[in-house]
Order: sequence, then C-alpha cells, then structure tokens
Amino acid sequence: MTSPTVSSRDLPHPVRDEIRLEGVLHALSDPMRLRIVRELAGVGGELSCSHFDLPVTKSTTTHHFRVLRESGVIRQVYRGTAKMNGLRREDLDELFPGLLDALLDAAARQVVRGG
Repeated sequence: MTSPTVSSRDLPHPVRDEIRLEGVLHALSDPMRLRIVRELAGVGGELSCSHFDLPVTKSTTTHHFRVLRESGVIRQVYRGTAKMNGLRREDLDELFPGLLDALLDAAARQVVRGG
C-alpha cells in the first residue's frame, strides 16, 4: 500500500499537542503578527493573505504568517488560488485557557492608549 501523496500546496501545521506556550508567546510578541491575530479574532473566520495591508514587504509578510502557522496560532489552507488564514482559537483556548483573550484585550487597550 502506498502512502497518500502530499500536495505541495498542503502547509505543515503542528497538531494541538505540539503547540508550545513559548512558541505562541514568541509569535505574538511581534506587532505585525499581533495585528494579524487581532484582525482574525475580530472577524471570527478566515481571511486571505491579500486582505492584510501590512506596512512591510511581501517577503516579510510571508515570514510573519509562517511564524504564526508554525507556532500553532493560525491555520492556513489554500482555497483555489487564495491562501486563507484562520485563528486556531479552539486549540489555543483548550491548551492555554484565557491566554488569547487576555492578550487580545491587552493589545486593544494598548491601541487605545496610542501605543
């Protein structure tokens, strides 16, 4: 029996038990990545990479999405030609109850303060 072929468009993600707190905190320590997560949390669904208008180069944007995906903060899937991004809220809430909400609340308060 042969193993199923993995498409070059399938992106690697950690399974829930592989998600580490230090990886999540590292991913969310960057202002651009935190901005992406805040937008995803705000819509509660998926957004395409092209939706995000970040003040960085395309290669830097790609790097930020990869860090978020590899840390287990987001899930990325191709839908046609678009790479869609969704927050892995259920996984994060199960592993680290209250963490995501606390970080998002703190980030929102920082924006209000002008930071």
